[in-house]
Amino acid sequence: MKEVRTFAFENLRVWKDARSFVSTIYLITKEFPKDERYGIVDQLRRAAISISSNLAEGSSRTSTKDQAHFYQMAYSSLMEVLSQILICLDLDYISEIDYSSLRSDIEKLSYQINQLRKSALSKHSKPSQQRSTKQSKPSKQ
Repeated sequence: MKEVRTFAFENLRVWKDARSFVSTIYLITKEFPKDERYGIVDQLRRAAISISSNLAEGSSRTSTKDQAHFYQMAYSSLMEVLSQILICLDLDYISEIDYSSLRSDIEKLSYQINQLRKSALSKHSKPSQQRSTKQSKPSKQ
């Protein structure tokens, strides 16, 4: 049997958690009304998938600025999911218990994504900080 290559994003704890979150969203939305199949169910599932997809895409970028951009997109998708589950709570599609559990997952993912983004941005700013600490040569006039 051939050994499977592991890509960098597969080692990210936040990506693993986002992947698990997608499974949770799929399980919960299975219980939604059938007439929401092409409405809130699709929207929620797509937004949840977008979180892990943007984390994967961001980790593959060579530019730290690009990485941070995709991590920001993952965060934005996470906020989209939060908005949608609040609406689902209002419509009684999810219970308070499910909402609390999802909210807890979202808070954890939010923290992880923000830390990943900050890390990428700090790598981006280091070269410019190094340049600014060098003494400038006197100009010849």
